[in-house]
Amino acid sequence: MNLLLRLAGLIDNLNKKVGKIAGYGAALMVAVVFVDVVMRYVFKTSFVFTQELEWHLFAFVFLLGAGYTLFSDGHVRVDIFYQKLNAKGRAWINLIGVILFLMPGCLLIIKTSLVFVYNSWAVLEGSSDPGGIPLRFIVKSFIPIGFVFVFLQGLSLGIKSFAVITKKNIK
Repeated sequence: MNLLLRLAGLIDNLNKKVGKIAGYGAALMVAVVFVDVVMRYVFKTSFVFTQELEWHLFAFVFLLGAGYTLFSDGHVRVDIFYQKLNAKGRAWINLIGVILFLMPGCLLIIKTSLVFVYNSWAVLEGSSDPGGIPLRFIVKSFIPIGFVFVFLQGLSLGIKSFAVITKKNIK
């Protein structure tokens, strides 16, 4: 069990670092949106590139930040019963949820998105709009990458939940 808990700690640390990168992406996204708003309302102009950069950065932040959000217990859940349970009861809910829903869902998205990403890379897909971002295939690559981080964090959550259920020490 100690080896598994060390693995969970490594996964947690990885997602902390990836979450920090996503945070920098969020700051960059705020700056890009600010520039776009100023350009639109002060200078009465806008650029397709800037607008596409906003949603590319949003996708980057959302996909890379999802694993960190799971690590920090920031995902939305219905707490009607969960909040009233003791630590062992919450651990059971987390373990069952990870095994039955989170991990299979992540694997499904990873598997189905790989062909989508491959096809995008095969043609070096870019924006269909004049003046748009020519590297759309890069942002599409973050779909399976982001879900790998969520899958790994789900594995960590499952390990830590199992440790709570079996009363093993968690750091």
